[in-house]
Amino acid sequence: MNALAKKIETPEEKAARLNEELRGKPAQEIIRVALREFGRRLTYVSSFGAESAAMLGLISEVDPEMPIVFIDTGMHFHQTLQYRDTLAAKLGLTDIRTSHPVKEEVKAVDPKGVLNKTDPDACCEVRKVRPLAPALEGFDAWITGRKRFHGGGRVRLPVVEFSEGRYKINPLIEWDAEDIQKYFADRDLPRHPLVADGYPSIGCWPCTVRPIDPNDVRSGRWVGFKKEECGLHLERQERPRVF
Repeated sequence: MNALAKKIETPEEKAARLNEELRGKPAQEIIRVALREFGRRLTYVSSFGAESAAMLGLISEVDPEMPIVFIDTGMHFHQTLQYRDTLAAKLGLTDIRTSHPVKEEVKAVDPKGVLNKTDPDACCEVRKVRPLAPALEGFDAWITGRKRFHGGGRVRLPVVEFSEGRYKINPLIEWDAEDIQKYFADRDLPRHPLVADGYPSIGCWPCTVRPIDPNDVRSGRWVGFKKEECGLHLERQERPRVF
């Protein structure tokens, strides 16, 4: 494809081209192609949860200097913050950027720190989703760790999406639980400390319990609410209006 064709390529056309090129390709190759396309305007947004070391390990193999965004909601398990630092040292990741909610915004909508009990969507919006926008400034694309086997709206994920002005790259969509476990073993990756305590999916501590359905790793998230996602991957019109 010549330079002129690339210049006039629409975002939707680019996403379609990349999906065609990357269909069935290994995760490392997907990351390499994403770097080819976006260079230093590519980042990975990581929760440093139960499975995060897999993607972080792959990134460290391809480019350990890639920027990594971590949103510290103020409600993470302390083990998650420790795990972030452990993985950074283990994998040689050199550019982890921590973003925080705006204190005034949190105080305005959740002065007592109990919003998660009545409106977890709004809690996620102010503590996690809103801090993402400034964290992604300067980036044209971001890598996610979503996988189809997690179910819900993830079962139809493509490798590349274009949403709200940015591309999203999903290198692990075809991985299943066995693939993840094998990669952990092959790379001798440390586990999140809470995994051994029965937590296969880990978010903020008020909204994370052990799975209530042993066949659904995410069934311990937001128990009692019709909620499957924190909101980072929802379109703007699907998210709650907090302000």
